[in-house]
Parts: sequence; structure tokens; C-alpha cells
Amino acid sequence: MTLNQVYNVDNINEVIEILGNFGKDAKIIAGGTDIVIALKNEKISPKVLIDITKIEDLKKIEDDGEYITLGAGVTFTNIVENHLFRGNLWGLYKACRMVGSPQIRNKGTIGGNIANGSAAADSIPPLIALGSIVRLVSIEGVREISLEGYYTDPIKENELITEIKFIKPKENQVLTFAKLGLRKALAISRLTSASLVEFDNEGFIKSIRVASGALGKYPMREYEVENYLIGKKIREETVEGAVERLQNSMDERLKGRSTLPYKRVAISGILKETLESAMTIGREVAAW
Repeated sequence: MTLNQVYNVDNINEVIEILGNFGKDAKIIAGGTDIVIALKNEKISPKVLIDITKIEDLKKIEDDGEYITLGAGVTFTNIVENHLFRGNLWGLYKACRMVGSPQIRNKGTIGGNIANGSAAADSIPPLIALGSIVRLVSIEGVREISLEGYYTDPIKENELITEIKFIKPKENQVLTFAKLGLRKALAISRLTSASLVEFDNEGFIKSIRVASGALGKYPMREYEVENYLIGKKIREETVEGAVERLQNSMDERLKGRSTLPYKRVAISGILKETLESAMTIGREVAAW
């Protein structure tokens, strides 16, 4: 199939109209870090490309006090350079800072990271831990779905991801992230882990969400780990217990996979870093 036309659009309504007309024969291009490679390798062959890089409404970063909203066209560099993502949102800052090279961070977008559907996408576990909601728009209307649920009900051919939003963490909540890649630069993650931890006044875990990447078909919550950690302090024996429960889940999820022995060992350090950094960052945020 030959590419017939590239549309350079400047508003969301125009994108929706084109997607409605062309359906599966149209593809969105924003940063282009994934789709250009797919086109070059002939993994996709759309008739139409829709360039959304000029749509300012997709580049917003908004904090209304209750929710933080990221336009789908926000780049990883936009997040890294925004002071909103320091302090108790450090985990999202760190994940975006560790994406590929500076060139990829400058071009790659949050919406593209979601739409691409990779199990190893760096920004996704922190966003899942934050309980993020994805907003999708089509000629049929608006659909909102949790990012956790998105991977079992992903983007349709006529839909555009317009924004991702999450409730702003409270002062006693801390978002963390850890990654193991093949190499420090340009690494595609072998394993990622993120957690949103809420501590009570005595340092016990009041609530927690733990999300992983590359430990299954798609990024996901680790509920057995969460249930184990509620009401505990982060100590060495607690972390070891959390690792054991995650490994048990992996044994079932990755049964028969050649990567399982490696991942069982590697996840120990990744989860430990995720949990222990929550204590460190929590103390630093409290000091501020």
C-alpha cells in the first residue's frame, strides 16, 4: 500500500474528521520515534498520515489543584524541564529522563508512548501507579478509560488520544521509579517498576500502588505486592517479602519463558530500589 497523503492539521476536530473518513488506512504521527521506524521497515502501510505536531491543545500541562493533565503531545523533555514533576512526582520525572537519547526525549510524546502499546514503555508504570485516566476522542464521542485498563481495551482505529490526567498526589504520597535496561543510553527497558506510596505519621504504608513494565504482555499493577505491603514499614525483611510475592506472580505469568530466570533475579534490585527510594524521597519532600 502506498502512502498517498500527509495532512498537517492544527486542531483536534480536523484529526477526528480525517480518522472518521479513513479509519484503518490513517495513522497519527507526532514525535515519529516509533512510527517512522515502522514505516521504514514496512510493518505498517497507511494511505494517510496525520501530523498532529502543530496542535497546541495537545501540548498542555495543567495543574488545577486537584488534577494534573498532560496533553497527548507533551514530550518527555517537556516533563523533565517542568518543576511540577519534582518532589513527590519524582518517579515520573525520572522515567521520562531515562527515555532513550536527548533526541528521542525531545520528540517522543506521552500519547505516543501509550498508543504504541509496548510492555517496556518507561513512562507507563509511573502513570499507572498514579491511577491515570486516558481520554480518547472520535467521531462517535469521548471515551475515558484507566491507563491500567487501556491495554485490554486499546485505542480504536478512529480514535485520538488527547490527554492523560491523574489526581495530584498528597504531601504524604511519593511516586518512585526504577529501571533496568541493556545499557545506560538508548536503553529499551528490560524491567521497570514504579510505586505511589502513602505513609502515615509513623512511617507505615497507608496505601500503595505498584506497577511494573516488561513483566507481562503489557504494563500492569502488582496487586499481590500491594496487599502485602499495606500496614508495614519499608524494612529489609518487608522488601524481601514483597520481592518473593512478585516473583511468585512472575512464575505464573511468565511460565515457560526463557527470560524468567533472569527476570526473577533482576526484579529483586528493581523493586528494592523503587520501595527504598520512596522513604528517601518522602523525607526530602517533608523537609521542603
